[in-house]
Amino acid sequence: MVRFSITMDDDLTRRVDQECVVRQVSRSDWINEACTRQLRKLSGYGIYPCGNSSPVIDDSPAPHRHNMQNYDETYRNFRIEVPEYFNFGFDVVDAWAKKDRNKIAMVWTNQEGEEKFFTFRDISRRSNEIVNMMIKYKIGKGDRVLIMLHRVPEWWFMVVALIKIGAVYIPAPTMLTPKDLAYRINTSEAKMVITDMENAHKVDEIAGICPTLETKMVVDGALDGWLSYPRELTYPAPVSSRIINLKGMRKTKATDPMVIFFSSGTTGEPKMVLHSQAYPLGHIVTARFWHDVRNNDLHFTVSDTGWAKSAWGKLFGQWIEGAAIFVYDYRNKFNATELLPLIEKYGITTFCAPPTIYRMLIMADLRKYDFSELRHCVSAGELINPEVIKAWKDATGLEIYEGYGQTETVLCVGTFPCMEPKYGSMGKPSPGWVIELHDEDGKPVKPGEEGSIAIKTDPRPVGFFMEYWGNEEANANAFRNGFYYTGDRAVKDNDGYFWFVGRDDDVIKASGYRIGPFEVESAIIEHQAVQEAAVVGSPDIIRGFVVKAFVVLKTGFEPSDKLAREIQEYVKVTTAPYKYPRKIEFVKELPKTISGKIKRKDLREMEMKRFEEEQKNGRGDHS
Repeated sequence: MVRFSITMDDDLTRRVDQECVVRQVSRSDWINEACTRQLRKLSGYGIYPCGNSSPVIDDSPAPHRHNMQNYDETYRNFRIEVPEYFNFGFDVVDAWAKKDRNKIAMVWTNQEGEEKFFTFRDISRRSNEIVNMMIKYKIGKGDRVLIMLHRVPEWWFMVVALIKIGAVYIPAPTMLTPKDLAYRINTSEAKMVITDMENAHKVDEIAGICPTLETKMVVDGALDGWLSYPRELTYPAPVSSRIINLKGMRKTKATDPMVIFFSSGTTGEPKMVLHSQAYPLGHIVTARFWHDVRNNDLHFTVSDTGWAKSAWGKLFGQWIEGAAIFVYDYRNKFNATELLPLIEKYGITTFCAPPTIYRMLIMADLRKYDFSELRHCVSAGELINPEVIKAWKDATGLEIYEGYGQTETVLCVGTFPCMEPKYGSMGKPSPGWVIELHDEDGKPVKPGEEGSIAIKTDPRPVGFFMEYWGNEEANANAFRNGFYYTGDRAVKDNDGYFWFVGRDDDVIKASGYRIGPFEVESAIIEHQAVQEAAVVGSPDIIRGFVVKAFVVLKTGFEPSDKLAREIQEYVKVTTAPYKYPRKIEFVKELPKTISGKIKRKDLREMEMKRFEEEQKNGRGDHS
């Protein structure tokens, strides 16, 4: 061994020491690893397209300890350096592809048992082919593209391509109706839609009232008036996997827009949540510290491609860390216990699912399955019962670590592996995020007091959204005096743990979905028999909450089970099916304020009291 003496400036020394604290290694070990990585680059194994930016990916040997060893030290010292220019497609996907052409990025299977494996090189080449198609059809930087696909590999190819070219992708769940799509396309001024043969008819039905929509593509066939992805790959000649460099093409800055998510609310249609090209970097916290992924892991997040959760666990943070993602494409009737043999067969190492899934999984005989490779489990989206966590731990030996975030954020509060879990608590603020609880005057509340969750925006956390695009009223309501108000309420205990209380704006979290009462109420009221309706979340043992509607009928209509079913079926075809009310109660009138606003809080409290009474008497409603 040779001993060197080196000189570094103060700022570089500080940053190295911060990394050493976070990774729990000595300064000399860190420098040794850095030199090893640099020599690999000089040998031709690592190329970083953004030139001046620091390398994002890290292929050093995965440690056997947790990525976060000490919460307080990590929170105090960890920082994400955001370069001026950043592009997830080039700086992560392509960088991994050039470093290790055989490194697995995705393991895909479906309910029929088909399997597909993709390396980062595969993703890089497929996305480059699509970039060339986009250039051909004049889709470029800043153009909005709505993508509505099932959990098929083409979703990942398309998203990475759109990021590379600087377009703004807009994920949409396949359950959306033509009416839902028209709203999203027109509000976002989308120029292109990418979908499949199954859903193309929805777009055709409303294309005539969408003036900005110029280009349509299906990924799995051919239709008149649509581009065919399979055909474009081969006609008139095989498309190149090298990106065509045309004059005027520009690199993306980290501050350029990258994705728009539609988020539900209670007082109007869904809002557009705009994130920048730096958004993937924010998910380093989600994946490295909360999911605890390493570069040889296979991570499985149960979520749809149409929601922001896909960004949390099926794309950004995992690939930055070098982990592979597991994708299970289910279309037919889904039974959560289908996941158990998959976890065993493929050796899933880290797992994220909403509480609804865990509640269903513990009903199976978990002793029949081998969970020896599964080492870390997390849950978010809604509160998870302590009984479920205990049952899961008894069967697998693993805790379920809870977390909190929004479409507007990455993981901003979490229970991390180095922390002692408090069942029912969201955890503590993520590194890089300053979270406070405020009263109605914007003043911090004392421990034990309920307050509005407020995120400090100066400095702006990495992974925090840019704005509600095109909605100044929403921006003005959310951003006040240097803080962003999430609309959620919580309590902080004396140990610094946050405990979720509820929503300010009545959004319902049911089976992992966020459902705005306004959308459901609007659909119900369209039914010919309905005079008024109010929608709230009703407690449910399995799903956490289900959508319940309190309905006032018009004169001449009488309550009946048949009418309730008619209303449910009407809502299913009027808006996305997952939004329909599983429970309907006919009432003479709705509780209202003096100004005529519906008091949903009263209805929620009434439902909670009923639920508690049923549990006390041993009668649970499993609808």
